[in-house]
Amino acid sequence: MTQWTAEQCTKAQLAGLEALVGLTNKAVEGFERVMELNLQTMKTTMVQTREGVMKALSVQNPQEFVELQIEFFQPAADNVLEYRRQLQDILAATRAEFEKVVEVQYATSKGQLQGLIDSAVSNAPSGSTAPLAAWQEAVKATTTLFESMQSTAKQAVEVAENSFNTTAAAASKGARHRASQASPAAAK
Repeated sequence: MTQWTAEQCTKAQLAGLEALVGLTNKAVEGFERVMELNLQTMKTTMVQTREGVMKALSVQNPQEFVELQIEFFQPAADNVLEYRRQLQDILAATRAEFEKVVEVQYATSKGQLQGLIDSAVSNAPSGSTAPLAAWQEAVKATTTLFESMQSTAKQAVEVAENSFNTTAAAASKGARHRASQASPAAAK
């Protein structure tokens, strides 16, 4: 069985360090984007709140106040849904970057492990092929299990995102419908 040289170990460590630095940079970029979104949302909310308060202070009767509330309800609900959509986009992009790095690292490690196994098999003394073959099969089974779990996890995330998007769209549609029904009722 061949052993890794110091150079091979150093290369593997440097590759791991590069992957870690890359992941850290992607995490920081995602954090920056979330912070920018939050700051912009806060600024927009403060402007809208100020405008709403100014309009509320100029209301002359309760009916106008009810109409004003209805007028501000739907845009507020839409703003929340838009914030959530933008946040989800940022998180999805960050997750996709992480997945790319993990897939590259996984493929590299899988190739290195397969090279190590092939080297061990080719340099094995006679009579040791059965244990090495069992080892190869165990590695293949573990790889298949990992890939299956990874695929299942991706599908679960997609189903959850689609379900949430469908629910959010239905809630927005329901809110619009209630607001449109309440507006004529308030005018009476």
